[in-house]
Amino acid sequence: MESLFSVIHWNLDHEIFKIGTFGLRYYSLCWLAAFGVSYIIMLKIFKNENKSQELLDKLSIYIFLGTLIGARLGHCLFYEFDYYKDHLLEIVLPFRFVNSQFQMTGFAGLASHGGAIGILAALYLFCRKTKTDFLWLADRLVVVVPIAGALIRIGNFFNSEMIGPKTDKPWAVIFEQIDQVPRHPGQLYEAIAYIIIFFIIVYLFRSKKIQKPGALMGIFFVLLFSARLYLENFKIDQEDFEQGMALNMGQLLSIPFILVGLYFIFRKSKEIKA
Repeated sequence: MESLFSVIHWNLDHEIFKIGTFGLRYYSLCWLAAFGVSYIIMLKIFKNENKSQELLDKLSIYIFLGTLIGARLGHCLFYEFDYYKDHLLEIVLPFRFVNSQFQMTGFAGLASHGGAIGILAALYLFCRKTKTDFLWLADRLVVVVPIAGALIRIGNFFNSEMIGPKTDKPWAVIFEQIDQVPRHPGQLYEAIAYIIIFFIIVYLFRSKKIQKPGALMGIFFVLLFSARLYLENFKIDQEDFEQGMALNMGQLLSIPFILVGLYFIFRKSKEIKA
């Protein structure tokens, strides 16, 4: 019986267009779409709960900066510390000089776990500044994070990065800019998982089945980072130092988030501040 699928050959140019040294990438559009979709959903949530759009606009700035700074620092510290410890300026500059030649690189290297830490830090600073309840806001922000993550993973697919190990599955993808080997499209697996988690969190939020402050955030952490823990098996190691490790860096960084999620799910009500 013939397969319903055949191997997909993927060789899309990363850039939609280029003017001089500036090029607009599909990956960049996916990031913009992630923030745009998140803003639209959060605006509806804020309006339903009589919160101002002005407050959301301020939050969006904090979250944007927290995500970008956290994701960048996460990559540089967790994955390429040996390089960036000797090239500190390249952490914050979107260009580098190679053999005296100027190269516009953008922020090449962003880590989602670092982005998650950055979001939490930004959320804490925002809540402290605006006197907003942290757990109240966190339980609403996690509604949009999975769909944003799915869009970013689709961007990784467009970029032919974070590719999976070789496979003979009929839905394998050959990333021609990398090699001619049929591979698991790990980015799409992750995107699909995040979309499923998005609908679960939306259902729980809209049904109001979860009343304990912080519990919805906890469920989100457990679902998303458990998925990440498993789906890392469908990606090749990002850095050489990960070879031979029982768990790669992405899996190791997922475990603390799962534990934090379990804490917020199962903590006793008496620990909750009024």
